[in-house]
Amino acid sequence: MLLAALNAPPGRALRLGYLAGLTHNLVALHWLLFIPFPAGAAVGWLALSAYTALYPAAWVWLCGQLLPKPWPAPTSGWSFTQPLPSDTVRTRESHAASPASRGSFSQRLRQALAPVTSLAWTQRVRWSLACAAAWVALEIIRGWLLTGFPWNFLGVTQYRMLPLIQIASVTGVYGVSFLVVWGAMALFCTITRVAAQLLEPPAALAGGHAASRLAPPFGAIAPRSPWVSFRMALMADVALPLLVLLYLTFTAGFALVRRVPAGPELKVALVQPSIPQRLIFDPAEVTNRFAKLMDLTRAALATRPDLLVWPEASLPSFSEANFRALTNLVATRRVWIVFGADDEAERPATASGEIEFDQFNSAFLFDPAGEFAATYRKRRLVIFGEYVPFVKWLPFLRRLIPIGDGYTPGHAPGWFRMTRPAAVASVLICFEDMFPALARESVGPDTDFLLNLTNDGWFGESAEQWQHAAGAVFRAVENGLPLVCCANNGLTFWTDSLGRMHDVGFSGPDDVYRAGVKSVRIPLRPVDEPAPPTYYRRHGDVFGWSCVGLTVLMLAPAIARRRQFPLATRRPPA
Repeated sequence: MLLAALNAPPGRALRLGYLAGLTHNLVALHWLLFIPFPAGAAVGWLALSAYTALYPAAWVWLCGQLLPKPWPAPTSGWSFTQPLPSDTVRTRESHAASPASRGSFSQRLRQALAPVTSLAWTQRVRWSLACAAAWVALEIIRGWLLTGFPWNFLGVTQYRMLPLIQIASVTGVYGVSFLVVWGAMALFCTITRVAAQLLEPPAALAGGHAASRLAPPFGAIAPRSPWVSFRMALMADVALPLLVLLYLTFTAGFALVRRVPAGPELKVALVQPSIPQRLIFDPAEVTNRFAKLMDLTRAALATRPDLLVWPEASLPSFSEANFRALTNLVATRRVWIVFGADDEAERPATASGEIEFDQFNSAFLFDPAGEFAATYRKRRLVIFGEYVPFVKWLPFLRRLIPIGDGYTPGHAPGWFRMTRPAAVASVLICFEDMFPALARESVGPDTDFLLNLTNDGWFGESAEQWQHAAGAVFRAVENGLPLVCCANNGLTFWTDSLGRMHDVGFSGPDDVYRAGVKSVRIPLRPVDEPAPPTYYRRHGDVFGWSCVGLTVLMLAPAIARRRQFPLATRRPPA
């Protein structure tokens, strides 16, 4: 993406970045088309893809603005600040002016790569780090702006690379994104410089020497041969990120192989009913839905769990018959139960005296006696799915997006405390486990694990379930706690505190969409010597917001410098 926009005017760089981002998001978010409202699904898919494409477009533009003013490239020596000898400049200028080379493909390509190949090593390192910080800055803004859409962050692509993702316990997922971009930028600089080396005509070098334009990164030692120079040049840009990756791999490896002493566990039964979304909206299917849930629940209770979990919006209705059947079953088997359902609360009386209610997407905890114990109301709502923005000022939106008044967001985290065995779960609903800061705020001082109830049945059997699970893995690593996910369909599983996924699928790791139950054992905090909280859990998104501040600080002088040195006048001799 950056190579296509290299040396392009800012407007064209924006367009190229936007085209790349739009193409990527149309593919990555195609599961929105599975929503059982075709017209609204298509509009949402296009609108969300168009919006999220703004961020890679902004990144390409930022990379161009942050590109340093090139220093003179070294020739036969190894100093990065050595100016070009006058005879070398004259030789190169005469070569550029020769009829044989003017306008050739290699000439044009070398000119296109010149903004990078003409930089000194230290400049390239600073630029690579600045571009990585800019990417992180845009990710954290995307996760916060307009209620946030922290989906498919670049660092999430590494969710299977366990040694690498342990850095998230310090930096959050943003640190992994930073490493991915930094490594990509290092490879980008290496590739452009190798291409320039291969395209460099011998006549362009002073005195016909075979010295390489690619200076090694350290010292003032002359190369033994052009091949040694070439190999050292290859390592110049990738050496630093490679050393960081090796360090992280070895330090995280000790945590991954360390034996953890056995401690208390909570036996949890997870119910995945896999009910298609079109049936959830069908009032005639309420009885069938509840009967299916109860059948699966009886199978789950046969495993004698401590806790039974149903997914988000699993209880079809809070009718008296359904409520009694559920609580009687729980009281008979003496088990704790968590389930998702709608909740209502009366609003303060209006001037007209009308009674109005707020509706919440909630999770409930009932104790082994069948008594209500706690509730949690979802705080981060899905835009256009659970609420319509600006509907008070633009009431016509109610007709375009028929979800009624929508839900009201909750205002406090939910901690479900259980006894015998003693355990505390911090509850999240739906895609709340995609928000690093929200998950962190939900963790209390005595939380044993995160519990997410979700309904991914909106999106059929698609990639959405896998993308959701990959993002959720990082909430476990960031907070140093296990995360349990109970879904209507898709990935019902749990992740340990190091990001290892357990109990994925039923008969196999890819068999994730069908109905069934799972019995899992979740490790609890040792009572006598609990593990200390992670740096991220104590301090939050310090790294991510630092990248925002750093990007702003670097951007201001870069823009001022470009006004003084336009890109067209900063090109080095061909």
